[in-house]
Amino acid sequence: MAENVIRLSGRIDTSNAAEWEKTITEQLSGETENSFDADELEYISSAGLRVLIKVRKKAGSEIKIFNVSSDVYDIFDMTGFTELFKVEKKMREISVEGCEVIGKGFYGTVYRIDPETIVKVYNTPDSIPIIEKEQRFAKCAFVKGVPTAISYDIVRVGDNYGSVFELLNADSFNDHLINEPEKFDELLHKYIDFLKVVHSAEMDAGTIPMARDIFIGYLDVIDSYLTSEQSVRLKELLSALPDDLHMVHGDFQMKNVMLVGDEPMLIDMETISTGQPIFDLQALYVTYISFSEDCPDNLSSFLGISDDLGEPIWNSILEKYFDTADKAELSAINDKIRLMSAIRFLYLLAVTDLKNGDLGERRIKRTQDHISELLKKVNGFEI
Repeated sequence: MAENVIRLSGRIDTSNAAEWEKTITEQLSGETENSFDADELEYISSAGLRVLIKVRKKAGSEIKIFNVSSDVYDIFDMTGFTELFKVEKKMREISVEGCEVIGKGFYGTVYRIDPETIVKVYNTPDSIPIIEKEQRFAKCAFVKGVPTAISYDIVRVGDNYGSVFELLNADSFNDHLINEPEKFDELLHKYIDFLKVVHSAEMDAGTIPMARDIFIGYLDVIDSYLTSEQSVRLKELLSALPDDLHMVHGDFQMKNVMLVGDEPMLIDMETISTGQPIFDLQALYVTYISFSEDCPDNLSSFLGISDDLGEPIWNSILEKYFDTADKAELSAINDKIRLMSAIRFLYLLAVTDLKNGDLGERRIKRTQDHISELLKKVNGFEI
């Protein structure tokens, strides 16, 4: 439905409240949603607030007030208007020109804008719902004891939006791996220990989606790349997984795990869900192995690490997470993770431009081959 925007400006108080009531009433629409743009509103008194209440009753539906300055927002908040109207603060505008890029992924790019602050700028101009979801998910994880950076502001960056975090002198595990390669084993131990901490957190039912259900949804998207038998079998394997409320980050690669001093902290929380550890491990396999299979320089271009580190990182993750060097046991676990990762990798290809061109075709064919091979060996996803 189209939106009818009514612009508020200047000061609305006793001296002009009646005039504003008449003006706004004349502009109300009964056919579309009504909203107020408060970008030029400097002040509103109790008389002005009463006008808005009358208008809301006449409209007979919820009215959004957006581009509200901090001072005016405080008035709305103190008087309880944020309970009656959907009130949105005016966003700060910032520039990331010349800022250090500290992370880049499917959803956006993370910049350090000063020594204490980072901003994640999303790729699309309609990203506000994604940012708000990430803020909500981060708070859910934080109250369960998972150290995570929580966004305290949403800003405009050119035509797009960004989410601002305070991260005092923080560097990612990926940065440390690049700058301190001699500490590979120590870093991987700390990294995997933190992953286990994340997986030990149990979320409240209904607050976070289940990874199992998300992956079943992926099957609908990639159905055209699978045989009917493969699609049915993969859905059976996923559906057999029990409900599980333990936290899954969804993209735990080392650029998304920061070290603040000596303490790990998570960023990029829009992908979190609940489920078994395989749902995080498959994402790590995709990052460190799948993307590089047909693109050998992927790790250096995407993560800035040596391309020959992919397999050592993955093997170390596997051994340290399961605390075993038993090759037969690790091989069986690895097959399950590889099959799960093939579902997600094929989904990522299907929903992005990565499916295009010769590289996309090779990746799709290789992933299809993996699924065909692994379905002969994997009888369940529990690990």
